[in-house]
Amino acid sequence: MPSNQALKFMNDVHRLLISATRGRLGWNAMGMPVLEVTTIGRRSGEARPTMLTAPLHKGGRYVIVASRGGDDRHPAWYLNMLDEPVVQVSVKGGPAEPMTARQATDDERSRMWPLITGKYPNYAGYQKRTTRQIPLVILEPVAATA
Repeated sequence: MPSNQALKFMNDVHRLLISATRGRLGWNAMGMPVLEVTTIGRRSGEARPTMLTAPLHKGGRYVIVASRGGDDRHPAWYLNMLDEPVVQVSVKGGPAEPMTARQATDDERSRMWPLITGKYPNYAGYQKRTTRQIPLVILEPVAATA
């Protein structure tokens, strides 16, 4: 499974691709939009940006998969979201917008997982590599207050 250093390196290379192409490449991966999701580190309190794909999206709502490549450990960004569910999300290099992250309910996951794995079978492969159930995280715009 990928080490923390390998995951950080992949994120850095992804950012370099976006920067080098002035955003012409890197905002789409295998037909999925790529989001820059910034969580707050649960131990450090520092902003932690991560490039993530969203296999399902509609109306400003995104679903991301906490797969970590099929590792038995949850990704750090997912653990950060559990601690602090308000995150910043940038789509296609646009301005970061606050969103609320929440784990999909069992019913939501049972509906969404077949849609995701039907179109992106790599996620089914990740699930086969681990005994943990890979969580789906739903990102929704933060409701405006009056």
